Amino acid sequence: MPFLELTIRCRQAEQPRREHALEDVGALAVTLLDADAGTSDEHAILEPGVGETPLWDEVSLSALFPHDADALLLLAALDAFDPALDWSGASFRQVADQDWERAWMDQYVPLRFGARTWIVPWDHALPDEAQQPGAAVVRLDPGLAFGSGTHPTTALCLRWLDGLAAEGRLRDAAVLDFGCGSGILALGALALGAARADAVDNDPQALQASRDNAARNGVDARLRAWAPDEAPAGPWPVVVANILATALDTLAPTLAARTAPGGRIALSGILDGQQDALLARYGEWFDALAVAIEGDWVRIDGIRK
Repeated sequence: MPFLELTIRCRQAEQPRREHALEDVGALAVTLLDADAGTSDEHAILEPGVGETPLWDEVSLSALFPHDADALLLLAALDAFDPALDWSGASFRQVADQDWERAWMDQYVPLRFGARTWIVPWDHALPDEAQQPGAAVVRLDPGLAFGSGTHPTTALCLRWLDGLAAEGRLRDAAVLDFGCGSGILALGALALGAARADAVDNDPQALQASRDNAARNGVDARLRAWAPDEAPAGPWPVVVANILATALDTLAPTLAARTAPGGRIALSGILDGQQDALLARYGEWFDALAVAIEGDWVRIDGIRK
C-alpha cells in the first residue's frame, strides 16, 4: 500500500514543534534529514561529537501518512494545532510501499574481509574462494538489525578480528560483541576459532536476529544474546563494540571493566574527527591504542592495562 509523504524544510529551533504537530495529526513516521545535504561538503550524518548534541541548522522533515489522507485537511489540522507555524512550504507526493529489507538483500553479495573471513547472504551460493580450506564463513540474514559487512564500521571490525585470528588470539577465546546488531561480529569471531561469544544489544530485534543467525550457522550453542542489564559481567579477553562515538564515551568504564587484563578491544562507529577525544578517554584503561580509518569512519583498538 502506498503512503502520502509530506516534506517541509525548517530551522533547527522549530523542529521539535513541527515534529510534535505532525505526530498529533496522525503521522505514521517522521524522518529528519540534513536540508543542505548535497549542497555542502559537510557530513550529512546526524552523529554528534563526543559530549555534543547538535542538529543540522536547516532540517528537512518528512512525514508519512496513509495513502488516502487528504493533503488539504492535513494542512488545516496542522495550522489549527500550532497557528504560529507556517506550513505553506510543505510539498506532498505519493510514495510506493515495498519490502525495503528484501529489496536491499537482492543487492547483497558475498564479501571478504582480511585473509579468510567471508560474509555470505544466507541464500547465496558460496564463492569458490570461500570453499577453500581455512575460510571462515558466516551465513547472514541481517533482518531488521544493523550489520551486514557493507558498512565501513563493520568491515573495520571484521578485519580486526581476522587479524587477531591470524595471531592465534581468537583460538578457544571468549568474545564480547557489545551492540551486536545482526550478530555479525560475534559470528565472525566464532567462525575464526573463538570458543563462545556473548552478544549484547538493547534492541530486541537485534537479539532475535543474532539468535537466528547463530542457528543458521549452527553455532547457537556457542552464542548467547543478552539485553545489557542481563549480560554477565565478564571479563572477556576479546571485546568489540561497533556503536556510536557518544555511546562509546558514556560506556568507557563499562567496556574497560569487561575487558580482561591484557585483553584486546576494538571500538568503531566513530566518525573521522571524533577519535582524539575517545583516544584520551580510553587511554585511562588501555595501552597501544591505534587508529584505522576507512572513508569517513574510524576504528580504535588497544590492549587492556
